[in-house]
Amino acid sequence: MTRPFEVERIDHLVLRVRDLARSLRFYGDVLGCQVVRQREHLGLVHLRAGASMIDLVSVDGTLGARGGAAAGEEGRNVDHLCLRIEPFDEAALRAHLARFGITPAPVAINFGAEGDGPSLYFDDPDGNTIEVKGPASRSP
Repeated sequence: MTRPFEVERIDHLVLRVRDLARSLRFYGDVLGCQVVRQREHLGLVHLRAGASMIDLVSVDGTLGARGGAAAGEEGRNVDHLCLRIEPFDEAALRAHLARFGITPAPVAINFGAEGDGPSLYFDDPDGNTIEVKGPASRSP
């Protein structure tokens, strides 16, 4: 059986957050995402993340309340979100994150859409894990 479509990329990811303003600062200042639309009546903000979108919904807003309790130590919204970045300069990334009080885990080589490449992991204000991934390593 054939599918009538092919997956091209992640279009958007929706994260439920406890403090919308705090999360907007994190995704804007730390990751460089830009607000493209706000839907205050829903407690929803759409952020541009390269070719994709990250939507943030307040857990106490119209949409967010449907998901129950906020993510916490006993559970998460997602395992992690991986953002492909360019360039991947570990020293520059660590310096940038340090300005926000963020200390990422050591660089790991992980498999992604383009193959094996370097990644750094850290958490957003709600404990959601963010992976920033560089280009795939070139084989000799």
